[in-house]
Amino acid sequence: MKFASWNVNGLRAAVRKGFFEVFNKMDADIFAVQETKMKEEQKDFTFDGYHEFWNSAERPGYSGTLTLAKEKPLSVTRGLLEETDVEGRVITLEYDDFYFVNTYSPNSGEGLKRLPFRMDFETRFHEHLQSLDAKKPVILTGDLNVAHEEIDLKNPKNNQKSAGFTDEERKRFTKLLGKGFSDTFRTLHPSKVQYTWWTYRFNARKRNAGWRIDYFLVSERLMERVKESRIHDDIHGSDHCPVFMGIDL
Repeated sequence: MKFASWNVNGLRAAVRKGFFEVFNKMDADIFAVQETKMKEEQKDFTFDGYHEFWNSAERPGYSGTLTLAKEKPLSVTRGLLEETDVEGRVITLEYDDFYFVNTYSPNSGEGLKRLPFRMDFETRFHEHLQSLDAKKPVILTGDLNVAHEEIDLKNPKNNQKSAGFTDEERKRFTKLLGKGFSDTFRTLHPSKVQYTWWTYRFNARKRNAGWRIDYFLVSERLMERVKESRIHDDIHGSDHCPVFMGIDL
């Protein structure tokens, strides 16, 4: 099966920048979108051949996730453990043999003002993942808003206290892996330097001064079935690029 994920930084803007060309070419069985910045009723485009599962933020033009699936799932959960998710950050699809989780983790923000909120989200989110993993394997994707190791960003020494590279965020990621999940890209490419996000400032993308914050994680028992995990840093249209995973299921 083929899976793709992309933080589009505004789906309507991405559509104008060639989103569908990428979407159709990837032909993923499930395509996860983060930061849609819109509600379903605002769209004037269709995803032929796909079931659409939206979780939009209450706040207009903010956050939001969308999961597009060729095969209809057994069940769909929006938010965490059936709780109301006012920022539209999580969608969980259940299939016969696995759960598929699409998430857009909160950014800790300027001055780390949202770090406590972020840590609370991480606690609840990890509990959600563990509860799923106890039933059947999990495929997790999305913008997790953390660069796990120094290899995952261009300037680690200058970002020790920056949102997405704090000790708190990195330790939580390590803890999640320790609970039975594998980072597919880093497992298959232990020393490869490749990024998924670049700030719009300072000509960062042209200089490849980026961060790897978009992931495919799987339950450890699925890792041996993962055939490829790729970062499509040649694709533009957002400040993030798409990530892709191929797996035998």
